Parts: sequence; C-alpha cells; structure tokens
Amino acid sequence: MILGQISFLDCLVFLVFLAPQLLLHVNIFQLLAYVLKAIPFVLFQLPYQLCYERYFTRKPERSPFVQHASFFQDLVIRIVRYAFAFIPANIGRVFFSKGVALPFLRFRMLRHGFLHSPLTWREVTLRTPYKPKTVGLWVTVEESKRPDLVIYYCHGGGFSMGSSYFYLEFLLAWLTLLHEAGYRNPAIFALEYTLVPDEKYPSQLEQTVAGYDHVCHIAKDPSRICLAGDSAGATLQLSLLLRTSKSSYPGKRRPGFATLISPWATLVTPKNRDTPSDYLNADSLHLYGRQYAGTPANLKDPLVSPGVCKDRDWWVRASPSGGFCFMYGSEEVFGPEVRDLIALLRRSGCAVRVREEPGQVHAWPVVSLFLADTQAERTKGLKDLTKMIRQVIDTVQMDGIAPDT
Repeated sequence: MILGQISFLDCLVFLVFLAPQLLLHVNIFQLLAYVLKAIPFVLFQLPYQLCYERYFTRKPERSPFVQHASFFQDLVIRIVRYAFAFIPANIGRVFFSKGVALPFLRFRMLRHGFLHSPLTWREVTLRTPYKPKTVGLWVTVEESKRPDLVIYYCHGGGFSMGSSYFYLEFLLAWLTLLHEAGYRNPAIFALEYTLVPDEKYPSQLEQTVAGYDHVCHIAKDPSRICLAGDSAGATLQLSLLLRTSKSSYPGKRRPGFATLISPWATLVTPKNRDTPSDYLNADSLHLYGRQYAGTPANLKDPLVSPGVCKDRDWWVRASPSGGFCFMYGSEEVFGPEVRDLIALLRRSGCAVRVREEPGQVHAWPVVSLFLADTQAERTKGLKDLTKMIRQVIDTVQMDGIAPDT
C-alpha cells in the first residue's frame, strides 16, 4: 500500500488531529507562549525567506536542496527547521505521537480509497525483565505464515520524539515493495522504545536488544533479519551490533544485513554543524544527545555514541554477515560523521554499500515518501533499499547459511 503525496488538505487535517492532543499533553501556558513566539516567523520571516531565495536569488546561489525542491517541499522543510530549532521536545513529541499519527494515516487511507489496510499490523508487548516494558509494531503480509524476511526497524526523533505509528505509512510502503520484489511474506517489527526524558541510556538499548531477541525468535535464522533505522534509531541499531558482538552476549547472532538511514553516528561532536539545506539543528541535537547519554562520561562510550568506536576488530565482529548499507543526504548535519564511519568500516574490511544523495537532507527516503511530487521520486530511496536487501539476503540464502523455513 503506497499512498500519494501529502497535500495541503492533509496538512489541514493533521492540524485538526494535532490540536486536541496538544491541549491534552502540553501545559496551556507553555503552548500559548510558543505559539506567540512563532507568529513573527509565520507571518514575516517564513514568507520573506521563502520568496527571496526561490524567486529573487539566482539558482546557483540557492541552497542545494532549494535548487531542486518544489514550493511545497521547500515550505515544509523551512517550517520543520524552525520547529526543530525553537520548539521543545515535549511539544514536538506530540506531533509524532500515536494519537495524532494513527488517525491521520487512517484519513489518508480513506482519501486514497482504502477502508481497510491490505497489510496487517498489531501492537506487541514483549515479555522481558527490562523496565519499562518493550513494545513494538508487527507489520506483515500474512499474519498466519512465518516470514521469509524480517526488517527490524528503530525510528528516529533524537531519542526525544517520534513513534512507530508516525512511520507506519513509510513501513507499509516498504513492505509493499519488498513483497513486490519477490519475498513471499516479508514482515517488519518496529520498536516503540521509551523516549527521553522518561528514560535514558541504557533503557533504550536494552529495549533494542529485547526487540532483536524477539525478532530472532520469530525468524529462527538471523540471516533472514535486516536491521534498519533512521537517525537516532540507526544509532540504536549500531549500538545493538556493538553490544551483541561482545562475548558476554549469548549466541552472538549476527543479522543478515543492516540498512541505516542518516545515522547519528557521534552524538556530540563539532563535526555536527548546521547546513543551509538541512532541517536539523546541531545545538538541539547535542542537547538531546546529552539527555540520552545521561552523563558526560557516557558520551565517550561506543554503546552510547557508536561513532567514537575506532576499534576495527570490534566493528568486524559487529558487522552483519552481509555488511552495511548507509543512505544519507549530501547536505545533512550528520554528513561528516557518517562519512568518517563509512571510511573506518571500509578500512576494517567490512562490506559497505553507500548511497549519498546529492542535494538531499536528513533521512531523505522518509522525507521523499511524504513530500516528493511523483511516485518515482517518492519511492526512490525505498526501492534502492529493497533492491540491496534482496541482493544481500538472497546471496546469504544461496550460500546455504539460511535454512528453508
């Protein structure tokens, strides 16, 4: 199920779903203060900057993203950039919450003629010794059959925002493409980890490990598992790989592949710098990173901030059997650290596939699915990921590593 581009009508309906959730979950005085603070941006700064760069600036002098972006894409990215820099996470997390995202998805399905989803999803609570509880979304083609591929997905949001429900449309589209690519019954387990400040490290990593154990139990063979995630979720997947490669972890079950979209490799570093194109804000990111880590000492721990790990042997042990895929935008804040990590992995001898999209921003496959104009542009990133997974997982199976299930 692949829905169409987000429209202005969708944006209006999203605000209708958002308003009561904000009133329920945010202090009214804090909410009013930030609404008033945003008025000058909405009425003056946004229209001026948008029009000046798009219509009164020569194309070579525009930011790389604006050079190819539509008016709608440009408008949305500018609004998100302001929100990420100036709206606190306790307000921002409401935008991505289940109470907003799920009814919004159902509206979009109805608008595209779907009374019911052709794919199934359900919320799963895992039985683990960890507190808080570990929850996730199980999405599949046929619930009654064992999957022949499992994508284990961790969402982004700076550890402070985001939910699997906000990513559900993205995951449904990906599952559709995987099925069309030839998998009989692909499935996705999307982890709903606890956000900061409700919990901090190591809670999220423990939940990620518990989710991986659950996926291994379902898939039976880890070579049928592809780790995936974007931004902070990709960070958790890198931490998971480093954690499970240690001798103390039972089984040392390596997944078949890892597809990482714009990973937040190093949480706090001067290399994370604002760019004219990207919507992320380095200062906000460093604040969220410190909150997740809990202590300054933890920022030097590879299990917290994987980019600080320079031990090549550790990365070789941590590498999935089919290697890594990195997908990110050339203009994003995390670009320098992602390139450094890719170079280190290649020097270590790990198999690494890279897709650096020119002129694109953070988590561009997710952004494109919602904002791009044509179906080809919207599914470009997901189709590339699907093609690479198909090649790698098939190779593992043909080598006889994965038994027939």
